[in-house]
Amino acid sequence: MGTMTIRYYFTLPEGVREVFNLQFDAKKLELTGNMPDVMPSWTRLDFHQCPNCPLTPDTHPHCPLAAHLVNIVERFEGLISYSEIQVDIMTAERFITQETTVQRGMSSLMGLLMATSGCPHMAFFKPMARFHLPFASAEETVYRATSMYLLAQYFLHKEGHQADLDLTGLREIYNNIEIVNVAVAKRLRTATEADSAINAIILLDIYTKAIPVVIEESLEEIRYLFAPFFKEAEKRPSKKPTE
Repeated sequence: MGTMTIRYYFTLPEGVREVFNLQFDAKKLELTGNMPDVMPSWTRLDFHQCPNCPLTPDTHPHCPLAAHLVNIVERFEGLISYSEIQVDIMTAERFITQETTVQRGMSSLMGLLMATSGCPHMAFFKPMARFHLPFASAEETVYRATSMYLLAQYFLHKEGHQADLDLTGLREIYNNIEIVNVAVAKRLRTATEADSAINAIILLDIYTKAIPVVIEESLEEIRYLFAPFFKEAEKRPSKKPTE
């Protein structure tokens, strides 16, 4: 399947430009060639290691997620999170441009880096990384995450596994991601004196906390979108419960 490329172009204050040319293994959906030559101490696996991390220092001396954040953290050192910038993103399918803040631009890129970093907890978001949607709103994120998870259940069902239509597993995934976000924020407080990287993680964590709540409320916020399906279902005879 070859390589997938996504490019981020940041036009910073005073016209300075930072370009991130990201290459992914198109089948594994993992970043390639993004590791720094020298790993900072804050990338060590045992430095603020996530309590739910399944990795060990013997096999992974450095946290793969932290290692993939080094470049963006170092290149944005000193920038204030609320500074206005322009971000241009180029994928194989489209070109997106956005006037935004440093923290929002970093948050969009960091979400992509984290999902494809090799972190076991973030791996569930690889399908969303494949169809990357920069600057997604809260409603778009809910729709994308639940759709992704339910499509995974379809494939599991086709393979003879039990499908989780109650989204219990999705809540568990996001609960684990919340733990990861807290630990990553602790690493970043050591890595940089600027607030932009930490605030970028906080923005991601806002969505992380919100989605389990929306699931608990039976996705009522987006239920109205599916009214035509309910109308069609009403025309069909009701199925009797299986005994």
